[in-house]
Amino acid sequence: MLTYFLIGVAIGALTGVPIGPVNVAVIDGAYRHTLRRGMAVGLGGAVGDFFFALIGVLGVGPHVIAQPGVKPVLYLISGLVLMVYGILTVRSQPPPPPTSPPHQSPPGKEVWSGFTVGLGLIVLNPAAIVTWVVVVGSHVGEDIETWEGLAAAVGVFVGSFCWFSFVAYVADKGKRLMGDKAIWIARVVGIALVGYGLFSLYRAVILFRA
Repeated sequence: MLTYFLIGVAIGALTGVPIGPVNVAVIDGAYRHTLRRGMAVGLGGAVGDFFFALIGVLGVGPHVIAQPGVKPVLYLISGLVLMVYGILTVRSQPPPPPTSPPHQSPPGKEVWSGFTVGLGLIVLNPAAIVTWVVVVGSHVGEDIETWEGLAAAVGVFVGSFCWFSFVAYVADKGKRLMGDKAIWIARVVGIALVGYGLFSLYRAVILFRA
């Protein structure tokens, strides 16, 4: 069971490295709000990764995406979500200067708001289930016990949350060093997300025509 947990940790951390909507939201939360907000977004994203990974491990995911018309619809929704979030990220306002304290929301409200953003970005990006089915299926394999699959999914949660927490920490430190110029990082990433969204729409069109 420990082996599957460690495999899950590695998968969770490594799959978080490529730029995606949760990474951008974590950066945005830490830049324009607080480190606590950025980590809460990462927690929500990690919980979403856990559920999708668990679906893949338990074998439900492959049956879902094998249904006719499911894959193109998932990529279509995913492309639209990524494009909208990318545009919002590009249009985001610069963070307040380090000398000016940002508007402070109540800690509980700030954490809950960040958590729902992170979880929503996973749930509203249903093509993620395709990725998790492929990733989990190729690394964990079939014919595993339920407890081993659960251990792998928990490992994915731990790995994802550790990575997103690291991103939040770096973003929080970066805004103190770069000031207003830090917003250009988020804008470049936002443009990349729009590009990825267009690619997802292209894949949806190809699958619809197949």
